[in-house]
Amino acid sequence: DVQLQASGGGLVEAGGSLRLSCVVSGFTFDDYVIAWFRQAPGKEREGISFISISDGHTSYVDSVKGRFTVSSDNAKNTVYLQMNSLKSEDTAVYYCAADPDGNMWYHGFMKFWGQGTLVTVSS
Repeated sequence: DVQLQASGGGLVEAGGSLRLSCVVSGFTFDDYVIAWFRQAPGKEREGISFISISDGHTSYVDSVKGRFTVSSDNAKNTVYLQMNSLKSEDTAVYYCAADPDGNMWYHGFMKFWGQGTLVTVSS
């Protein structure tokens, strides 16, 4: 039974930090790409970052580059998204998703999805 469990969201002031976690189970962690997405109120879902578990390769969209860092703890089957210097425009529901290929991650073509965790940044 495949599960991706995202957690760590909450309310934070602008300029603050949060760390999201995505615990995965039910598939071979090392064989997958894990990506983070977010959906702000009234907006479409957007891909923001991914990590290739096998080689550690990461990628970020410009809006979060330099502020967010994605990492993995392979022993814990967990991917983290460290979010620093948060802005009000980062307010969204954040999702993690997994795919064995991940070539189209930015467009949301991922095989497995977790439930979201809400991040609210107050200005």
